[in-house]
Amino acid sequence: MTMRSHLSVATAALLALAFVACDDAPRDWPPPQAVTLDAYGSGVPAVMVDPAATGEALFAKMCVSCHTVGGGPRVGPDLAGVMARRDHDWLRRWMKDPIGMAQTDPIGKELLAKWNNVQMPPQGLTERELDDLFAYLGKPLAGGEGGDSATFGAGPGGGGPTAVPDPATLDVFDAELTAPPLVPKPTGRSAPAKVVVHLEVREVVMPISEGVDYTFWTFGGTVPGSFIRVRAGDTVEFHLANHPDSKMPHNIDLHAVTGPGGGAASSFTAPGHASRFTFRALNPGLYVYHCATAPVGMHVANGMYGLIFVEPEQALPPVDREYYVMQGDFYTVGKYREKGLQPFDMQKAIEENATYVLLNGSEGALVGDKAITAKVGETVRLYVGNGGPNLVSSFHVIGEIFDKVWVEGGSRYQENVQTTLVPAGGSAIVDFKVDVPGTYVLVDHALFRAFNKGALGMLRVDGPEDVAIYSGKEVDEIYLADKVVAPSGAVAKAAEAAKNGTLTRELQVAAGKVLYNGTCSACHQQHGKGVPGVFPPLAGSDYLLTDKNRAIAIVLNGLSGPITVNGQDYNSVMAPLSQLNDDEVAHILTYVMSSMGNNGPRVLPEEVAKVRATTPRPAGAAE
Repeated sequence: MTMRSHLSVATAALLALAFVACDDAPRDWPPPQAVTLDAYGSGVPAVMVDPAATGEALFAKMCVSCHTVGGGPRVGPDLAGVMARRDHDWLRRWMKDPIGMAQTDPIGKELLAKWNNVQMPPQGLTERELDDLFAYLGKPLAGGEGGDSATFGAGPGGGGPTAVPDPATLDVFDAELTAPPLVPKPTGRSAPAKVVVHLEVREVVMPISEGVDYTFWTFGGTVPGSFIRVRAGDTVEFHLANHPDSKMPHNIDLHAVTGPGGGAASSFTAPGHASRFTFRALNPGLYVYHCATAPVGMHVANGMYGLIFVEPEQALPPVDREYYVMQGDFYTVGKYREKGLQPFDMQKAIEENATYVLLNGSEGALVGDKAITAKVGETVRLYVGNGGPNLVSSFHVIGEIFDKVWVEGGSRYQENVQTTLVPAGGSAIVDFKVDVPGTYVLVDHALFRAFNKGALGMLRVDGPEDVAIYSGKEVDEIYLADKVVAPSGAVAKAAEAAKNGTLTRELQVAAGKVLYNGTCSACHQQHGKGVPGVFPPLAGSDYLLTDKNRAIAIVLNGLSGPITVNGQDYNSVMAPLSQLNDDEVAHILTYVMSSMGNNGPRVLPEEVAKVRATTPRPAGAAE
């Protein structure tokens, strides 16, 4: 992009301030076609060209970010019919010296004030380019002239809102805020309003996984923070409070704000205090908001992010269901699912080595009884965000194809999309119709994140089957392992008992059953009988019960090569599961040795720790 076009896009709010002032005297415009140079002014001998067509291309390159011709005002005015309203010499002088005329010309001063005092720099257009641009702007529009209407194109928006209304004339509304996965109802308004938002920062301890707690820093007490919904053109009065029990100061940077820091500098708030600032929602779209207090990455990694949807003036098509889903990566000192209250690990965060990658702030937030729902034949809209702070999301719904994706939450949609990228600090809006019943799994398709770090949720769809579209079982429990149901509480109960010194065999068995189904059942099967000739049985296994320490070492370090189990030969490979915590290995083995026809010893976490400490593993293996 040239410097001239860059400046034009960035600051062209006043590209046509002169164009909106009325002049009742009609003008003879456009001039007739003439012999001219080529479109690039290269000095090629004269050819017959259409100046209006060249001017239209120039307008699309330099002006369309802020203006329309017949489409209503954006950041600047609608330019339809401008050549009949303004003196052409005045326009030419304005385009050559907008800064000087805004300071000295009465009309220039008036228009500058009307359009928020946004000054346009000199555009550096040649006389030829001005002729072409004016030729285009002087062409009559099909269906009549525009000028003052305010409309948007298809999608979340085709530009900014109408001219700034008088604040005294605006209706005032309190914003409806919702906790994930819920979304506020559409504004239903046809005009801008003043919207008052009250949002409180709270630092709260909540489960990040079953039996694992984390101190989240939140907007509104949830991760992600409350969903905010306004309309393009609204004036937003934002109140940010920081709960007195907070340990840290916080602020908010809303990507929907046009202004330095996105509101961060205006909202720095100490514990027990509140801040207020105002902004105008100029651009429609789905935007991330987050804390921007230093260290910014740490505040975001602790859960300080959410979404604000600025509705376009022409609302999105209505749908049957709307939900709020936001991904984030978390960094704990302990391993994945290591029990207890886990602190934040700055070094892991710097190295981008996430312990958890989660949808809506915790494992289990969108599964089991907490799964989002729909009925066959309904259209579902997901407002998808990615708080980061580090990782890009490859958002996918297993078993569905997105009918429309408003990429990065912007104004244009793509159709028939399988997986969409959502950058850290970015968003997407996805629509799809559900045609058959079943469980649809929401994942980050970087699949270790889904199945080994928690980035997984569910959409449960009820209704009649349609075998012409799909025939098959609803969901494969082995495939999804322990993600099929919400946390049962058994693992958390065992963790609490271990902390209190009251862990029993029965509690271990209950927790071990849940963990076995999520870790071992794919190969050894839920009944423990294995797969003949491939995976040996655990049920009634003489090999398993012979040596407890050997069994522990196999889980931690894997096993390959021939073995004999219950008189049958097997020669397969078991991958090491050293990523499991000591208590998880102990609970799984205690469950297996206490069920499936086995009557073996109990395994304690300290026994697993001892074997782990004395067993060498290759570099790079999980510790």
